[in-house]
Amino acid sequence: MTQTLSIERRGPVVHVWLNRPDVRNAFNEQVIVELTGTFHALGKEPTLRAVVLSGHGKAFCAGADLSWMRAMADYSWDQNRADAQALADMLWAIYSCPLPVVGRIHGDCFAGGVGLAAVCDVLVAAEGVNFCLSEARLGLLPATIGPYVVKALGEQAARRYFITAERFDAATAQRLGFVHEVVAADALDAKVNEIVAALVANGPAAVKACKRLVQDLAGQPITEALRADTARRIADIRASDEGKEGVQSFLNKRSPNWLAP
Repeated sequence: MTQTLSIERRGPVVHVWLNRPDVRNAFNEQVIVELTGTFHALGKEPTLRAVVLSGHGKAFCAGADLSWMRAMADYSWDQNRADAQALADMLWAIYSCPLPVVGRIHGDCFAGGVGLAAVCDVLVAAEGVNFCLSEARLGLLPATIGPYVVKALGEQAARRYFITAERFDAATAQRLGFVHEVVAADALDAKVNEIVAALVANGPAAVKACKRLVQDLAGQPITEALRADTARRIADIRASDEGKEGVQSFLNKRSPNWLAP
């Protein structure tokens, strides 16, 4: 049970909604604690196949809550450090969750909200969404979200939007590779459901292994050790029950057992 999130399970898929629509789902220390705990728990649930991260109300996430920011104005360095570490830990909990995470983005996605979007594996945005890394306007910087945003947005685009704090729309975000799909607002749920259906059709262990593979390979030089590691990974999954079942079902032209009714 959470105070700031709404969690809905639909079969093997769980929908996690930011549920503070009165403040455009801006986050505070409570949201950070609850998102961290929720994603740690979801990652341990063996029957789940995917997570959809969304926001209730008019916006996905407007960044940091103003009341929380007012309180932080009087924090000591040590308090600021602990607060920032909690945010960093939350982002890592979502990014490292073994389940694929689909971000459903609508309305505004500002500051820390861009960080939440960046830790998702697949992003679907509605037309009219605005993104903004607005920290520099306040004399701050997007430090804790930075590693994930640079990975997802790309270094060159991050150079611009970190230092200018300009808004950029969903079409620009897609052109830069940050967003995978942009659809009309009334088609947002249908597109999210389509992607979730594709995820659920695949081997559960394979999907988790693919997610981890991308994270481990990104930016790495192709060394002898890396080549050996990739050979080990494919051997492991070929020899697994799921891998054998997947190949046999394909060769025998039948559905694999993970799709059994």
